[in-house]
Amino acid sequence: MEVEDRAELCFPQFPNTSCRKPSPPWPQTVTIMLYSISLITVALNMLIIISISHFRQLHTPTNILLLSLAVSDLLVGLVLMPPEVLRRTSCWFLGDFVCATRILLSLIIPSASIGDIVLISVDRYVAICDPLHYTTKFTARKAKFCVCLCWLCSFTYSLLFVKDLPTQPGSYKFCYGECFIVSHDILLLFDLLVNFLVPVTVIIALYLRIFAVAVSQARAMRSHITAVTLQHSVTPKAKKSELKAARNLGVLVVVFLICLCPLYTIKLMDYNWIVALIDTFSYILYLSNSCLNPVIYAFLYPWFRKAVKLIVTLQILQPGSSETNML
Repeated sequence: MEVEDRAELCFPQFPNTSCRKPSPPWPQTVTIMLYSISLITVALNMLIIISISHFRQLHTPTNILLLSLAVSDLLVGLVLMPPEVLRRTSCWFLGDFVCATRILLSLIIPSASIGDIVLISVDRYVAICDPLHYTTKFTARKAKFCVCLCWLCSFTYSLLFVKDLPTQPGSYKFCYGECFIVSHDILLLFDLLVNFLVPVTVIIALYLRIFAVAVSQARAMRSHITAVTLQHSVTPKAKKSELKAARNLGVLVVVFLICLCPLYTIKLMDYNWIVALIDTFSYILYLSNSCLNPVIYAFLYPWFRKAVKLIVTLQILQPGSSETNML
């Protein structure tokens, strides 16, 4: 009986400190599917990064924010998904340093993604609600500064959870063979507030305001109220373009919230085997959002489809290709 028990341990030679092997193990088809999603996520987000970086016409403030989001999505597929699948399907044999790095990245990247979504919402709010001053309030340079600040804040914030790792390498685990972070309840509540409640409230409030203004502007365009057009100095065609952009990014934001909410909702529930099962699928759903974003771009943005065609056919290697008209 003792031999059988030891067989279930990650390190049978250390029965008192070893973790048990994950049980029940994931089916092999699920594991293969998740690794496939990881590869697709990396490939699709790489196309977005190349598209926005290469074509000069796409260097707009909004696209700079989308570029930052694509970078975080790329990192999810490249450095978060594979270790997460490994961690949940087998024992952790990659050591303390790799585990600590995974934990730090698993805190920085989602936090940066949430920050990018908030910035995208602010960008659309200014574009729709204050179109006269949008070009001066939100320039490409300011967008780059906001993106850098977002990643810096995410890194700084993440250090709160891993500040003990350099001096206490094993502080993130109960036993050997596992890789997860053990945080105090106060930190978990703080994370729930900073990374979920506040951003989601801000995003919803901004998009409710955007929706109200969009409805008002749509009625004005349908009624051909020239006074409104002259007052805002924006042509109906320009208004329509901004409203379409807000709608497209609204789809992106809604999908993100759908994938994010279950993950943080689980943290409010008492832990049991049902919650543990739901927690696994909620985390997979959140990671899968990084693969869904490029698919959304493909359906809603003609410039992305055109850019992919130029990239796949290697036309971007031709001289002057960065000046191609993409819009």
